[in-house]
Amino acid sequence: MIANTFIKRPNTAIVISLIIVILGVISIVSLPVSQYPDITPPVVQVSASYIGADANVIEQTVATPIESQVNGVPDMMYREYEHERYF
Repeated sequence: MIANTFIKRPNTAIVISLIIVILGVISIVSLPVSQYPDITPPVVQVSASYIGADANVIEQTVATPIESQVNGVPDMMYREYEHERYF
């Protein structure tokens, strides 16, 4: 029924589709995006390289001081460790 109306009257279909597009653009501009919550929490990535050091030295000089400072961060949701080895 409705499909036949748009097939027989393409000008009407064009006008209705333009009205829908214009209303969509107006609604996108007026959305309160600043009130939406953050989708992902902020991420902080720390990278350090200590060439020629073994695992114990890196743990004592790099990992332990960073971990002691990061543990005091308020509202921290999770922490992830990633270790890389260079030979």
